[in-house]
Amino acid sequence: MQFMSGLVVFTIAWWVCFFTVLPIGVKGQWEDGSTIEGTEEAAPKHHMVGKKALWATMGAVVITAIAAVVVPRLLAQ
Repeated sequence: MQFMSGLVVFTIAWWVCFFTVLPIGVKGQWEDGSTIEGTEEAAPKHHMVGKKALWATMGAVVITAIAAVVVPRLLAQ
């Protein structure tokens, strides 16, 4: 797989993984009654975007590695 192809696969895989892990572990403010004035009740109390970006990066690396092994073998047939 060429560098640009790998970069495209990684970018697409990263966004797919990011949107997949985004709702995991989110607790709304209404769940524990600590709604901050001026915010939506369903807004997350702790969004953990950095942690989720790290998980998305790890998932994208795995998906890109699998694609780097599988795609050339499929194209060689």
